[in-house]
Amino acid sequence: MEDAVTNSRVIGGIADTAARSGARAGDVALTTKIEASDFNFFYGTFQALRGVSMEIPQYQVTALIGPSGCGKSTFLRAINRMHDRTRGARGEGKLMLDGVNIYGDIDPVKLRRRVGMVFQRPNPFVKSIYENVAYGLRVSGVRDKRLIDEKVETALKRAALWDEVKDRIHKASGTALSGGQQQRLCIARAVAVDPEVVLMDEPCSALDPIATMKIEDLIHELRPKFTIVIVTHNMQQAARVSDLTAFLLMNRETRAGELVEFAPTDQLFTAPKDRRTEDYISGRFG
Repeated sequence: MEDAVTNSRVIGGIADTAARSGARAGDVALTTKIEASDFNFFYGTFQALRGVSMEIPQYQVTALIGPSGCGKSTFLRAINRMHDRTRGARGEGKLMLDGVNIYGDIDPVKLRRRVGMVFQRPNPFVKSIYENVAYGLRVSGVRDKRLIDEKVETALKRAALWDEVKDRIHKASGTALSGGQQQRLCIARAVAVDPEVVLMDEPCSALDPIATMKIEDLIHELRPKFTIVIVTHNMQQAARVSDLTAFLLMNRETRAGELVEFAPTDQLFTAPKDRRTEDYISGRFG
């Protein structure tokens, strides 16, 4: 009985956070940006994902949660084909971006210009702050210095970093910044090329609480301009930042990750439909 009360409090606390976050996914008709339909992913003979189907809406934040090894990061990286250089890795079924199959009809180079990626640990280049952000623009073929200047400034402002670094963007190396600033610099680098989708793989796992709060605030600021998909192990973070949440779980028999439940965040944390979802978010396993 005591465990039931404790679990109820845990779920209730996360649900309160979700309610306060202002998620509105269930209130309006949303345009689908990414659609998985019976999507499977393999590393050689090992199946990492099995039969994943979900519709990720445009200009919303979608969180992917679940225990380690359930395929969250595999699914995230599949969206911009980060696995292409991994021997034996392949996607099967449909994973669509604006109705076009990512694993059939899209040039991966062009895909990655539309779908940016922010990794678990900050990975700034050993270059100036300016050159870190300008890098993607130059690779994309932008040569006009005035345009690059404008886009670098805009990206740093979007990443809430401009006021902190504007006096040293040409002098300071990106690696000289604090951990939280480095992660915001990496976000600035990702958004500088104006992608349509931003993928974030546990972007706060290596950060302290203050830096984490700044990244979460930044996600809210970016939401009206980008479709964001974030992997997180932090239930409270999922509740705070996301509009929708997908819960994945490894099938004990096949060892493949499967989608258990996908719903507006406040609904999933308040009234999950699957007992396994309730067990996970209440801490009974995982």
